[in-house]
Amino acid sequence: MDWHSMDCKAVVGALGADSETGLSQKEALSRQSRYGPNELQTKKPKSFFKRLMAQLSDFMVLVLLAAAVVSFLTSVIKAEPDFLDPLVILGIVLLNAALGLMQESRAQRAIEALKRLCAPAVKVMRDGRHQILQSRELVPGDLIFLEAGDLVPADARLLTAENLRVDEAALTGESVPVQKETNALVASLAALGDRKNMVYSGSMVASGRCTALVTETGMRTQVGRIAGMISEQQAPQTPLQRRLEHTGKVLGTAALFLCAGIFGLGMARRGDPLEMFMLAVSLAVAAIPEGLPAIVTIVLAVGVQRMAKNNAIIRRLTAVETLGGATVICSDKTGTLTQNSMTVTALASPKGELELYGAPASRLLELFSMCSNVQLSDTGQGGPVRGDPTEAALVTAAFRCGISKAALDKRYPRVGELPFESARKLMTTVHRLPRSFMAVTKGAADVLLGRCTHYEEDGRVHPLTEEKRQNILLQNEALAGRALRVLGAAYKNLDRLPAQSQLPSVEDGLVFCGLAGMIDPPRPEAKQAVAMCRRAGVRPVMITGDHKSTAAAIAGELGILRKGGEILTGAELDRLSDRELFRAVESCAVYARVSPEHKARIVRALQRRGHVVAMTGDGVNDAPALKAADIGCAMGMTGTDVAREAADMVLADDNFATIVSAVREGRGIYQNIRKAVHFLLSSNVGELLTIFVAFLLGWPAPLLPIQLLWVNLVTDSLPALALGMEKIESDVMDKRPLSPKKSLFSGGLAGDILTEGIMIGALALIAFFCGSSFFDADMSNPAVGRTMAFCVLSLSQLFHSFNTRSGRSLFAIGPFGNKAMLGAFAAGALMQAAVVSVAPLAALFHVTPLNGRQWLITAALSATPILLVELGKAAGRPRRKG
Repeated sequence: MDWHSMDCKAVVGALGADSETGLSQKEALSRQSRYGPNELQTKKPKSFFKRLMAQLSDFMVLVLLAAAVVSFLTSVIKAEPDFLDPLVILGIVLLNAALGLMQESRAQRAIEALKRLCAPAVKVMRDGRHQILQSRELVPGDLIFLEAGDLVPADARLLTAENLRVDEAALTGESVPVQKETNALVASLAALGDRKNMVYSGSMVASGRCTALVTETGMRTQVGRIAGMISEQQAPQTPLQRRLEHTGKVLGTAALFLCAGIFGLGMARRGDPLEMFMLAVSLAVAAIPEGLPAIVTIVLAVGVQRMAKNNAIIRRLTAVETLGGATVICSDKTGTLTQNSMTVTALASPKGELELYGAPASRLLELFSMCSNVQLSDTGQGGPVRGDPTEAALVTAAFRCGISKAALDKRYPRVGELPFESARKLMTTVHRLPRSFMAVTKGAADVLLGRCTHYEEDGRVHPLTEEKRQNILLQNEALAGRALRVLGAAYKNLDRLPAQSQLPSVEDGLVFCGLAGMIDPPRPEAKQAVAMCRRAGVRPVMITGDHKSTAAAIAGELGILRKGGEILTGAELDRLSDRELFRAVESCAVYARVSPEHKARIVRALQRRGHVVAMTGDGVNDAPALKAADIGCAMGMTGTDVAREAADMVLADDNFATIVSAVREGRGIYQNIRKAVHFLLSSNVGELLTIFVAFLLGWPAPLLPIQLLWVNLVTDSLPALALGMEKIESDVMDKRPLSPKKSLFSGGLAGDILTEGIMIGALALIAFFCGSSFFDADMSNPAVGRTMAFCVLSLSQLFHSFNTRSGRSLFAIGPFGNKAMLGAFAAGALMQAAVVSVAPLAALFHVTPLNGRQWLITAALSATPILLVELGKAAGRPRRKG
C-alpha cells in the first residue's frame, strides 16, 4: 500500500492498530506467525558436496581427471598397475578444490562477522507498556519510538515528530538528513527521498524524536525489496574465469585431436595398438599443464592475503584479478568519494567572503555554535557525538577556530529556544549575558534576511538597505551555485528575558551577521585516486541519489566530470530507451537522483558495451548494482549488511583509494598469471615436440609418461608458483586495461610460447641424440639418452623460468630480485638430481645414473635458454611485460 499518501488515521485503521497503547502481545504473536520475523531472508547455503562439485566442474579439471583414469586403465591393461600417475593428478585436482573451498569459507565468515555488528533493539509500546525488543520481533501495526542516533528497524508511518531529521544516505544516497513532517501528504508516485511522512528501515535518526506505526517488515520493506532484486541478479563470470575456461577448452580439445592423430598415424604404420595408445596418452600428459588450476588458485590466494593487509577483504577468489581488468569504476558519492560528514567550506560576512578559520570569522562561528544542539566529545578532537550533521559541521568549524561550544554555553547559558521548524526555516536560542540577554537565529538566508533590519560589518551595526540586502542575496546565490548548503546567522540584543509566549517576536528586527556554506566534501585521497584511474585507462563514473548540482560540484572537483561530460538524472533515465541508454553511457560521467533500479540498469548498459564494470558503494540502494557488476566493492565500516552481502570485495577502511590500490594489485596478479601460463605452456610445447618429432623420426620414445608427469607437476609447478610472487611492475598503472574479449594468448604471447617451446624441445632432442648415440650400447633401449633428455627437459625449464619474469632483460630487472624463484630453482634442481642419483627413485622413474661428462653436456644444454632468450631481447624483438 502507498502508506505515504494516506493520513495518520487512515493508516491506523488500515493496520488495525492502536496509536495510544500499541498492539497486545497476543496480537503481535499472531501477526508474527503471519508475517514472519522482521529480517531479510538469506538463501540456504550450498551443501559441501555442491560446493565441491562446483570446484571440480572446470573443463581442464575434468580433462585431468579423465587423463588420470586413462593412465590407470592403460597400466592395468599392461598388467603393470601404476597408481602413482593417477594419484598425483588426483592430488593436484583435490588441492585446487580445497584451496577454493577454504577461501570461500574464510570470506563468508568475515562477512557474517560484519553482519553481527548490526542487530539493533527498538523501543516498542505493547499492551500499553514501553518495552525494548529485538528488531526481528517487530510486526506491522507496532507502535515504535525513535530518537537521535537510533537505527530505523522497519518501514513506518510517522504519528508524531519533534524536529525530526533522518539520515537516509544508505537508502537514497541523499547526503543531507531529510526533515520529516507528520502531516505531510505525499503523492502516490513520489520518489523515496521525497516521502516526508515516512521513515524506512536502514536509515538513522539524525536529530529529534518521533513515534511511528510500523507499516512493513522483513522482505516487504524498501530494504527487503532491494534484497529481492539482489537475489534475482546473477553475478557475471569474471574475465579470468572466461579466459581460463577458453584456455582449458583449447588445450583439452587440441590434446584430444593430437592423441587421435598420433594413434591413427601409428596404426597406419602398423604399429602395436597398445604402444600407440600409450604414446597418445604421453602426448596428452605433455599437452595439458596439470598444475595450472592449482597454480592460478594459489597465485590468487596470495593476492588475497596481500590485499587483506591493505584493507580489502575478498569474498570471491577470482574477483582479485577482475579489478585489474576493470574499464569503468561506477562509484557512489556519499561516503565513498566523500567523507559522509558535512563540513563548513565557506564563510561570508555582509562585506564579502571570509578566510575560513581566520579571526574575522570568529564572531560568525560563535553565533552559529551558540545556536546549535550538538556537543563535541571530551577530547574535542573526535567530532560531535550525535545530532544534526549541519549543526555538527558548524560546531566543528568553530572548534577549529578556537571556539569551544562548552565554554560558550557556560559563559552565555541558554535560557530559551525556538526549535527549527520546516515552515519557519529558522531556529532561535536565547542566552543570558552579564547584564542583558541575546537571541541568536540561524536558518535559510532568504527567510532570515526578511527578518533583519540591520547588519554587522567590521564590528559595527548598520541599517540594512535594499541594496545591501540584494548584495547579500547574491552572495547566497553564489555559494549555493557551488552546491553548498547555505545558512545565515543573525542576532538581537534584549533588555529582558521574553516569556515563552513572546519568543516568536524575537525573530523580528534582527542584525544580520553572515553566511556559512557547507558540503559533504570529497575524501582527501579521492582526487589523486581518480587521476590514477584515468592514467590507467579506467573511466570513473559517479552514480548517486543526491541532487544534480551537488553531484556535479563534487564530480567536477574530483576530476570525474570534465569538459564535454554529461550528467543524467533518474527522471531523464526513465525517458531513455535501452538503445538510447546504450549510446548515452559512453559519454555520461555523472548520474544524479537515481534509484536502485537505475543503478543496476546503468551497470548492465555498460556491460553490453563490452566494459568490465566495478561498482563501489555502501548503501542498501547500491546493492543491486553491486551484485550486477563484474566486481562489487562494498564499504566495511559504514556499509550496510545488504551491500556487503552483494559485493565481491569489502573495503575495511571505506577508502576509495583502496579500490585503486586493489586495481593495481589485480593487474599485477593478472600479469603474474600470464607469466605462469607463458612458462607452463612454452614448457609443455617443448615436451610435446620432443615426443612428436621423435615419433616422426622413428626414434624410440625419448620420455616416458611418468617422467613427463614429474616435469609437469614438480619442476614446472615450483617456478610457476614463484612467478606468482613476482613484484608488480612499476608501469602497470600506465597502461590501458586489457580488453575482456582478448584471450590469455594476446599481445604476442602465443608466438613466444611456440618459439620458446621449439627451443626447449630441440634441446631435449639434442640431449637424447647425444646420449643414445654416444653413450648407449643398445639404441632400442636408450637408457642414458632418455635420462639426459629427461634432465635437460626439466632443468632447461627451470632456467627458462627466469626468462619469463619480465619482457625486459633479466639483468636489467636483477636476476636475484625474486627470492621465491631462486628457491624454486634450487629445490627443482636438487629434486631432479635426486631422481637420477638415488637408486630407488631412479628405478621408479626408469632412469640411469649419469657420469661427469654426461652431466656437463646436460648442464650446458639446460642453461642455453637463458643465452638464447637474452640474445632475442637484446636484438630488440618485441616482448610483452606481462
